[in-house]
Amino acid sequence: MQAEIITIGDEILIGQIVDSNSAFISKELNKIGVAVYQITSVQDDRSHILDALEVAGKRSSIVILTGGLGPTKDDITKHTLCQFFNDELVQDDTVLQHIEEIFKKYISTPISDLNRKQALVPAKATVLHNANGTAPGLWMKKGKTAFISLPGVPFEMKNLMKNEVLPKIIKEYKRPHIFHKTIMTYGLGESAIANKIEEWENNLPSFIKFAYLPNLGRVRLRLTAKGEDREFLQATINIEVKKLYPLIGDIIVGEEEDESIENQVGKYLTQKQMTLATAESFTGGKIAQQITTIPGASSYFKGSVVSYATETKIKVLNVPEDLVKKHSVVSEEVAIAMAENVKKILGTDFSIATTGNAGPTKGDSDAEVGTTYIAISTPEHTFAQKFNMGNHRERIVQKSVNKAFELLLKEILKF
Repeated sequence: MQAEIITIGDEILIGQIVDSNSAFISKELNKIGVAVYQITSVQDDRSHILDALEVAGKRSSIVILTGGLGPTKDDITKHTLCQFFNDELVQDDTVLQHIEEIFKKYISTPISDLNRKQALVPAKATVLHNANGTAPGLWMKKGKTAFISLPGVPFEMKNLMKNEVLPKIIKEYKRPHIFHKTIMTYGLGESAIANKIEEWENNLPSFIKFAYLPNLGRVRLRLTAKGEDREFLQATINIEVKKLYPLIGDIIVGEEEDESIENQVGKYLTQKQMTLATAESFTGGKIAQQITTIPGASSYFKGSVVSYATETKIKVLNVPEDLVKKHSVVSEEVAIAMAENVKKILGTDFSIATTGNAGPTKGDSDAEVGTTYIAISTPEHTFAQKFNMGNHRERIVQKSVNKAFELLLKEILKF
């Protein structure tokens, strides 16, 4: 039971947008036992789309297309599907009524004939209701393969996948179980972890696939099993995971890829009824941004001061100017002052502070590019650690963000 995803749009191929739709679709399909065999991106070109449909249909049970369903001339997916299925477009009155209601309730500009053309669908298609937009989803069959066309707008696509596509796949197809478990580690590189768990990895059951997923200061370890008996798969993977803890338990911060370290921080702060603030310099608010993507973060995250300039550290965070002059703005002393002062200003239990030189020039400090200090302030003490994060700006910033969460989580768990 396998699927393919075809994304349609020049904007993906020229790098104008990132294809996040395929990642979402793949994850959702895996949850119901459908493995994604291939992801293909094609131009808004009829012959390219037809070729992709032909090839995908020969090797997969399900083919999902995203994009090209808009009302303008460059959106050609429906017309191409008609050619592929030897079909014609007909008006769907239910879709037309939905489009008119959307314009009446939410859109100030008058509805046009171009908008009404969104109600034209292939005659052979099963229409999938798009509650969040004007372009309906389409489900068509050729032989034993289902071809599903969805709009490229992410929030419309996601709603259609969850409420229309997945229930229909579950109803119409018998699927194996695919069980994943992802272990999150921080503070040790991929090769170092591999050395520690080599014997464990070599002795995994043959039906379990194991993968390293490294990313700037953190490594996720994913175990995947596929078969008919979900309980057996789950039990076997859980047994293998328990064997990991004596080997690398000191760097494991959680399980399951949906529970990021930011989620872990939020979960434990909520349980302990404690709060957090951040004072960021070279990380530019990325720590705060990752915290606030979590629903309910306002219950424990009180705010952030992005003190990018030295002057802001002095005037807003009350870092003594003499301290900066004596030790440099990139120093342990300044990081500690930032952490303690933002915690005091916002009245929190914990705080994170970052100061460093992400390059490409040294700026206000003599510290070498890649030098960073991360400070953590807890209800009992404050400390800062120095790191050298390399010489690539993006790498320096993201590694430091990941390290800050790692240090904070270890402190939270002490209380």
